[in-house]
Amino acid sequence: MAMNEAKPDNLIEGSTGPWEMVIGMEVHAQVVSQAKLFSGASTDFGGTPNNHVSLVDAAMPGMLPVINEECIRQAIRTGLGLRAHINLYSVFDRKNYFYPDLPQGYQISQYKHPIVGEGRVILDMPEGYTVEVGIERVHLEQDAGKSLHDQHPDYSYVDLNRSGIALMEIVSRPDMRSANEAKAYINKLRTILRYLGTCDGNMEQGSLRADINLSVRRPGEPFGTRCEIKNVNSIRFIGQAIEHEARRQIEILEDGGVIQQETRLFDPRGGETRSMRTKEEAHDYRYFPDPDLLPLELTSGYVKEVEKSLPELPDEKKTRLMDEYGLTAYDAGVLVADQASAEFFEKVAKGRDPKLAANWVMGDFFAALNRLDRDVTDPPVSAEQLGELIDLIADETISGRIAKDVFEIMLESGDSPGKIVEERGLKQVTDTSEIEKIVDEIIAANPQQVEQVKTKPKAIGWFVGQVMKATGGKANPATVNEILRKKLEVAE
Repeated sequence: MAMNEAKPDNLIEGSTGPWEMVIGMEVHAQVVSQAKLFSGASTDFGGTPNNHVSLVDAAMPGMLPVINEECIRQAIRTGLGLRAHINLYSVFDRKNYFYPDLPQGYQISQYKHPIVGEGRVILDMPEGYTVEVGIERVHLEQDAGKSLHDQHPDYSYVDLNRSGIALMEIVSRPDMRSANEAKAYINKLRTILRYLGTCDGNMEQGSLRADINLSVRRPGEPFGTRCEIKNVNSIRFIGQAIEHEARRQIEILEDGGVIQQETRLFDPRGGETRSMRTKEEAHDYRYFPDPDLLPLELTSGYVKEVEKSLPELPDEKKTRLMDEYGLTAYDAGVLVADQASAEFFEKVAKGRDPKLAANWVMGDFFAALNRLDRDVTDPPVSAEQLGELIDLIADETISGRIAKDVFEIMLESGDSPGKIVEERGLKQVTDTSEIEKIVDEIIAANPQQVEQVKTKPKAIGWFVGQVMKATGGKANPATVNEILRKKLEVAE
């Protein structure tokens, strides 16, 4: 797959000229399943330490792993969602290393024969260009447990609840060229996984975390020496880590130094990366096929059955929203970034002006969710209520400005917009004789402004404001404008 061309805006200006980042990512995504990859223990988050641990997870002598078919299905779904090749033959290997929270002394993973091969993720950048990020592979592996160093002054404790939970390691090609592209990639990948239902994407709970491989080079030159930043669990931190690490490498190179290939950690408090281990200290994992697990052999029929269960994915949904509702690429992109938001919009927009529906969903409705710390799956107003409010605007029962007041009352009271408008007397004034009377009074009282309009037609806006103020915002703005232009003899 061809590398992406450098975008001029993505270049970093150093003291000796421009530099380009080269970024690839390895994302660990926890598989949504009720049981672990090779045992029946629970995968629930937040349980009492060492409460979700089977004899297999604790590596008791004689315990043998048994593959959880649901985890296999989820990996296949993920591969299909990434437009990737599904390998009908894959192998589980032992990856050997010692760590206190790894009771077996090895991790069961996949090496030479992963379950998913090459795929791609398309990024639509806000700046208007598109990036295709190649997926090199997706493989399944066990998660390790967790070492706890803050429970006792003299001892470290180990919690094995995570031990054995299924992870998908999604390895990208080095196709990203900026922190913004890397953040967009994680956002898009998380959206795809959530649509598929294969990973919940909760980075704060460790369900999705990223290792970042980054190097810098002069534009057009071969790749430089890369460093890996391990286990970054926030999109904001991913951006900060990349920006800092790129600057660090550029400063070293411009001072005549050499980049050492190493593994680094990101310190969010200091906003910097720190060395963890150099290449010389890197592990030799001594991979070999796990003797307790036969190779995994799938049939094409099985893969096709899994494919039938796939939902409409973000890219397809975005195209459909643009075609079916006439939305802009930007509006459709915002809505499909969250599956529940897209579904909410479609309920609101059904049989209504889609642009007006999109404006209300992405504007006042999303703002209310943020303000009230609510989720679209638990909305403060229903799609039906918001749709009814839009109907009242469309049939000119209320103005757009009054609608905003009605919406706030809906949030507080939970009442329907029709009931609120009726009980509070908020219907729009469309009676031209009533509006004309108010217009005549304002014109008679303000001769100076009348003279000003003759030389500055835009000053008519002042009269519009006065009429709206006099009617409590209930006058139909179009009618007000029409009457004022006629009375003040202002051309269209």
